[in-house]
Amino acid sequence: MLKALSTRLLQHLISQNSWASKLLQPFAGKSIQINVSFISASLVILENGNLAIAGETNIPDATVTIAPSLLLRLLAKDEAANRQISIEGDTQLVAELAKVFSNMRWDYEDDLSNLIGDIPANKIGTFARDAANSVKETSVNLAEMLSEYWQEEMPLIAKKRHVEQFNADVDTLGADAARFEKKLAKLTQSIKPDLDNSL
Repeated sequence: MLKALSTRLLQHLISQNSWASKLLQPFAGKSIQINVSFISASLVILENGNLAIAGETNIPDATVTIAPSLLLRLLAKDEAANRQISIEGDTQLVAELAKVFSNMRWDYEDDLSNLIGDIPANKIGTFARDAANSVKETSVNLAEMLSEYWQEEMPLIAKKRHVEQFNADVDTLGADAARFEKKLAKLTQSIKPDLDNSL
């Protein structure tokens, strides 16, 4: 039952994003297994470009393994986290499916309007968008406030100008050390003949 429900949900999302089936059609018949910690799911691409949950005996063409620690970073669209995902098999299939999932949007207002009508669905949609924007703005403001606090009050994070000054000082110290080594080498060479003569 869960398999049928998941397949219906995937196909509903593909139907709301009709462009996705055109991208997936060239990979018809191929499947991909996604592993996140102890959860594993296999998806197969159908002839019409739809997605379905694959059967138990399916042998995947590609396997994607995501460490649980990467999940929040991936949701935050951290590019560095994408490079830490383990991929085996058909990388082109994985890349195309990742493109589909990252650009796919759920038209929840349309689904709600079928259940409760257009006007209430629009009101709920507006409320949800406003709430999401408010949470996003609050998160950005909180991050900026904490960053400023850690830079000014409890310096856990270095300011950019301090980091640049430190790097310049390190470069100067490196150049001074190189000059000192050259002078020391010259001095050693000039003293060596005198030592040899005294022996």
